[in-house]
Amino acid sequence: MRPIDLAREHGLSAQAIRNYDDAGILPPTERTDNGYRRYTPAHAQALRAFLALRVGHGHERAAEILRACHRGDTEAAYRLIDATHTALHTERTTHADVATALDSLSAAPPDPIPGRPLTVGELAHRLGVHAATLRTWETEGILRPERDPATGYRHYRPDAVRDAEIARQLRRGGYPLARVAHFLESLHEAGGTEALTAFLTAWQQRLNARGRALLSGAAQLDAYLLLRERM
Repeated sequence: MRPIDLAREHGLSAQAIRNYDDAGILPPTERTDNGYRRYTPAHAQALRAFLALRVGHGHERAAEILRACHRGDTEAAYRLIDATHTALHTERTTHADVATALDSLSAAPPDPIPGRPLTVGELAHRLGVHAATLRTWETEGILRPERDPATGYRHYRPDAVRDAEIARQLRRGGYPLARVAHFLESLHEAGGTEALTAFLTAWQQRLNARGRALLSGAAQLDAYLLLRERM
């Protein structure tokens, strides 16, 4: 099988196939007497596996999985796959935590949460983060604490505490600071659950799509491993 034939099957260029070959994503390739690369059904299935794995694992991890398989180190490949599933499970848990934390919001502006204002140290202890983290969140526009007019110390009232708890959950889910700030701003402007519902729904859809992609990638990789065993 020529590079161009393998490329056409997947809508790729012949150069892309050669790049994947040189990167070790395809198994070792034999060459003809005149130096042309010769691809087999095993190469075609390895490429299908990589393209499917890439959707759920990302380019570099998918490449690492294939390289491990080519050198016969399936244990390393399985560890890489497990790591992606673990990360996805963690994000699903974060999604559930955020949904639970915000479930009490209604279409009207939320009632003030009872309790006295917290200091930086108290809020940091409550969230399990460093005080410097809270100051960074303030710089990024995520938190807006009040200041004691006499001392200048920061005070976090109940609504700010709630925002900090939301920010903690989102950060655990891997969301960048700018995105956390944008979400909280949208939530404040909406004054209710519409922004939250859209946010959580889109997040859930992304989680489900990635989970399905991992299944598809696993099926193609299994087909490649079976093919290798029969060779």
